[in-house]
Amino acid sequence: MRHRGVGGLLVAVLLAACSPAPAPVPVVKEDPAFAAGQQQWRVQRYEDLTRPDGWTALVGLHWLQYKSHFIGSGASSGIRLAVGPDKLGLLRREGDQWWFSPEAGVDVSLDGQPVRGRVRMNTDKDPAPTVLSFDGGKGQLSIIRRGPRDALRVKHADADARRDFAGIQYWPGGPDWQVQAHFIAHPAGKTLPIVDITGLTTEMPNAGAVEFERDGRSWRMEAIGAPGEPLFLVFADRTSGHGSYPAGRYLDIDAPAADGSVRIDFNHAYNPPCAFTPYATCPLAPPENRLDLRVDAGEKAYHLPEGEG
Repeated sequence: MRHRGVGGLLVAVLLAACSPAPAPVPVVKEDPAFAAGQQQWRVQRYEDLTRPDGWTALVGLHWLQYKSHFIGSGASSGIRLAVGPDKLGLLRREGDQWWFSPEAGVDVSLDGQPVRGRVRMNTDKDPAPTVLSFDGGKGQLSIIRRGPRDALRVKHADADARRDFAGIQYWPGGPDWQVQAHFIAHPAGKTLPIVDITGLTTEMPNAGAVEFERDGRSWRMEAIGAPGEPLFLVFADRTSGHGSYPAGRYLDIDAPAADGSVRIDFNHAYNPPCAFTPYATCPLAPPENRLDLRVDAGEKAYHLPEGEG
């Protein structure tokens, strides 16, 4: 019995030796230039988010319902600051303009110069928006205009979201997600209704649409922007709410070439500011840009550090 067992084992070894070797697993070599470009983009993205005045520095969004608003962190202030002095100043509306008067003895500056009296505050829709600094330059006040409403936007370098920023995770992506697309121009003056996260609908300039091929079929997205300028895409896909931010992601693309060619790099799909803070107003993907396509490239949904949120 033992000899037959040894013989059987010998036959098995000989047969294995004569059998074809298993096919080697293909080694995927990452293009060094592609990897370097992606890393550079990610580093810049991280730096932009975590700047002292970046999106993670937002600490307040206060809709301005009255003509006058006292601002400060104290209990007597109509607009309560999360960080800052008890009394910062008075914001007052006169006609269609806002004016800010600082509290006596409080550190408020504009363009590096102390503000002694009242100062006009232009909104983000004006040619030169006003940004006031306070608390030794760590805090910022500005006014944003969304449709018929104005809001006071407050940033501070000591914001929890900035201090505790957990970094961004990315889908695998790859060079195959750098797709060549074709731009189809719309008639001059066309707009596209875009709903933001607050429920406000805004007509935005819609220069045209971009079409590209993926997974054996054609896909189309409407682009926001003016003719001849860089374009902005707001899209959702099958990863939205399933690994990606539920409300969708954004893409910036260059102005199309004269022949309509344009490249879309889905590896650069990024989260809206609302993924990091509740104090932002973010455009949502229009129905035309909700793709029945799994875009496993670009940023994944942001998750707060464990124990927060």
